Amino acid sequence: MIELLCDTFCVDARVRAAALRARERTQSLTYPAQERVKVRVLRAFLDEGINESDLAGSSGYGYDDAARERYESLLARVLGAPRALARLSIVSGTHAIVTALAACVPPGQRLIAAAGRPYDTLRNAICDADHSLVSQGVLYEEIALRGEGTPDFDAIAAAARRENTGAVFVQRSRGYAPRRSLDVATCARVTACVKQAAPHVAVLVDNCYGELVEEREPTHDGSDLVMGSLIKNLGGSLAPGGGYIAGRADLVERVSARLYAPGLHGGLGPTFGFGRAFVQGLFMAPMIVEQTLRGLDFAAALFAELGFEVDPQPGAVRTDIVQAIRLGDAERLLRFTSGLQTAMPLNARFRPEPGPVPGYVDPVVMSSGAFIGGATIELSCDAPLRAPFEVYLQGGIVVEHAMLGALLAAQAVIA
Repeated sequence: MIELLCDTFCVDARVRAAALRARERTQSLTYPAQERVKVRVLRAFLDEGINESDLAGSSGYGYDDAARERYESLLARVLGAPRALARLSIVSGTHAIVTALAACVPPGQRLIAAAGRPYDTLRNAICDADHSLVSQGVLYEEIALRGEGTPDFDAIAAAARRENTGAVFVQRSRGYAPRRSLDVATCARVTACVKQAAPHVAVLVDNCYGELVEEREPTHDGSDLVMGSLIKNLGGSLAPGGGYIAGRADLVERVSARLYAPGLHGGLGPTFGFGRAFVQGLFMAPMIVEQTLRGLDFAAALFAELGFEVDPQPGAVRTDIVQAIRLGDAERLLRFTSGLQTAMPLNARFRPEPGPVPGYVDPVVMSSGAFIGGATIELSCDAPLRAPFEVYLQGGIVVEHAMLGALLAAQAVIA
């Protein structure tokens, strides 16, 4: 396949040689966690017993929408959670996270960020934007990761014990920052640490980019809530939009009251006929995630062979679908995104340009040609124009397409 791609798309000799070495490094990799995830999802489907007639959907208020109810029950099974709220009206992962934080940490209580500074748009919503949580009276504290990129468990425990602490928040993925992503085991250690110090304090995990990558989810190991987007891993490239919050039933109810209105109990919210796409997307999601991991490992190996610093390393155990590649300067970032864009199934002739993005301090350059707008389970990248000038490659629902994207991006970078 590498030779065919290189011949078809006129990849130059240096990139071709690096790609062949990358193939040798990655072609024997196995993904045992994905095998267990596939079985977990199959078990959830058979236990749920969804009927085709359940998928019809509704409009208007969405009362008694069987597609919504069955999908949320199915999603709760997959995530190991008592309850899930998954709605088209939740438009992004950031929307899901902020809604959950606002519901669980009322004004006057303290929110602890246990993995350091959150990604730009989320921190903006918490601290700096008009109508931010802090502006409404939420107390906020960040606990920096230790030098090796692990949480400071002693500091987290001390913060959890402080008066008026309402919740501890854990960002699992790197969030377009030069830090390691946290695995589920580390999230479980944070949860255990908090519960030992202050059993009443809720632990909320930003699960974006991490769903179905590991054998377990944070909710399997005691986290009170997980939040994320349905146009990332769980949507399997078929969900047309939406986000989710899953976990403790009482906290999901609080989030539902915040999202809709107290007393409605999440009993409304139409699916507009998209129930089939949600359910089928979840069925396909484990396979799509595995394709993504294979493509990212190849990209990591290719750029490592070309002399660039990559994280994770090819073949390393992954906890999300984001690959960091340190390019070193803004010019290489722009070349990478332009090269990747030429591989996109849509908008391949567009040229990415850096510009302002709501919630980001620095200009951001992005490459995307997704069939679902903004769906980062499909191949894409983002790169804030700031030191250390890393590009964050993500998604890739077909490994051969991810390989092509990596080849064309590499050729553009070294041109």
